[in-house]
Amino acid sequence: MHYLAFFLLDSDPTAAIVALMAIIPIIILVFLLIILVPFWFILKKAGFSPWLTLINIIPLGNLILLYVLAFAEWKVVPAPTPVWQQPQQPPYPPQA
Repeated sequence: MHYLAFFLLDSDPTAAIVALMAIIPIIILVFLLIILVPFWFILKKAGFSPWLTLINIIPLGNLILLYVLAFAEWKVVPAPTPVWQQPQQPPYPPQA
């Protein structure tokens, strides 16, 4: 990190440009992973192909994918109702 600060403070602007050109692809990959990994799991749980996640790379693709997820019929089975039921509470105040 100190090298980056040194390059940015250097009087030669090409060194700063080279440093930024090396860092920007890493930042882009990190942001892509932050967006793509949750969409991968959401699509898999919704019953869609997780490869639809790659639509997010296209500009405005994430908006299209959100509309597909919002209005499509999900192919998942609803959760079963719980078998356990809460026991009856005794009447208050206790009667003798």
